[in-house]
Amino acid sequence: MIRREELLPLHDGALAAWYKEKPAQVEPGADLRSLILAQHFCNFSLWNHEDEARRRDVADAYIAETKRAIDKWNQKRNDFIEKIDLHLLEQLKGCDTSKARLNSETAGSMVDRCSILALKIHHMGINAARKDDLEVAVQSAGKLKVLRVQRDDLSGCLQDLLEDYAAGRRYFKLYRQYKAYNDPRLNPALYGRKS
Repeated sequence: MIRREELLPLHDGALAAWYKEKPAQVEPGADLRSLILAQHFCNFSLWNHEDEARRRDVADAYIAETKRAIDKWNQKRNDFIEKIDLHLLEQLKGCDTSKARLNSETAGSMVDRCSILALKIHHMGINAARKDDLEVAVQSAGKLKVLRVQRDDLSGCLQDLLEDYAAGRRYFKLYRQYKAYNDPRLNPALYGRKS
């Protein structure tokens, strides 16, 4: 299991390292920490591709290539959410949930949302420190405070969910994403074009 005191510094520390020297990939091991880092790297990669996709000073082919990369990273991101859930469910499998309430969101989804909030906090912090535009800096500083509260709330809810699962009060299930748009056999825009 992972506690919020570990999760938030794990996300923040990884971003600090990756923005200094971006690795080509973050390969997961069998442990939860490495799965969380691999999933976080997907969000890190998505964030940077999304920024690139909004450029107006590049050829349309570059934007198309970037959008295709976004699809691939998003698929990996969702796959890792499921792997995190599987790992946690394996750790919790001995818990009696016969009288527990079903939680609508999975722990893996909450880890993903904490990852995205870490990215928002990182980038809003950069904008809050800007010297070239005081108005942007002041607005960003206000937003940064809100984002930190939101991440603290969410990571607390994640910790509560895991503790409640262990105590038999709440549980979550593995929910498969089944992203059809990346599968040429399931996306009608792709399979419908076969001659």
